Amino acid sequence: MKVKKAIRKSLNSLKTMVPILIGILLLVNLITVAFSDSYSKLFTGNYIRDSFIGALAGSVSFGIPVTSYIIGGELLKDGVSLLAVTAFILAWSTVGFAMLPLEISFLGKKFAIVRNIINFIFSIIIASIVVLILKIV
Repeated sequence: MKVKKAIRKSLNSLKTMVPILIGILLLVNLITVAFSDSYSKLFTGNYIRDSFIGALAGSVSFGIPVTSYIIGGELLKDGVSLLAVTAFILAWSTVGFAMLPLEISFLGKKFAIVRNIINFIFSIIIASIVVLILKIV
């Protein structure tokens, strides 16, 4: 009985998620076409610059974390470095400049700002460590 209920809930979640994912893929493809020439100018292979730009883009982006994986995959296909994409995904998941006012109202100004700054810095550090471990630049 519990297994059937779990399967039903999973299928309902999947039904809800598929249209969102399709919409995101369409949006990413539109953005990719519009900005594909800019990627080579924006992401130069510089460790500091690429990770900072990736983390900054992830910080100001808004959405559920699973969408960052789709966008990250598309960015990798377009030649954006793994470093920038990893920083982007980490910052998307942990830093929330869009939600900062709400976070301040619940957790306090100092805590919310410090938490976001620390997560931004660590998204760059962790992205660098991941790339160094994988020895891929």
